[in-house]
Amino acid sequence: MRKLTRITISSEVMGGKPCIRGMRVTVGMILGLMATGRSQEEILRAYPYLESEDLKECLAYAAWRVEEVEVSLSTT
Repeated sequence: MRKLTRITISSEVMGGKPCIRGMRVTVGMILGLMATGRSQEEILRAYPYLESEDLKECLAYAAWRVEEVEVSLSTT
């Protein structure tokens, strides 16, 4: 997977949630809008400081997260 350069995580912005380019726009918020049927054009109109590549990276980040595998570590 290519490196995601537009998704940032900082404990000082939105409590450490993944955000777009350090702004107070979370990946989860954008994915929620997409999930409820908002088009890319509608989202970009509502948030004119976002770019189409930001939305693509939100989807790429979500795809990466759902493929992540958690492995329990043995305590013995």
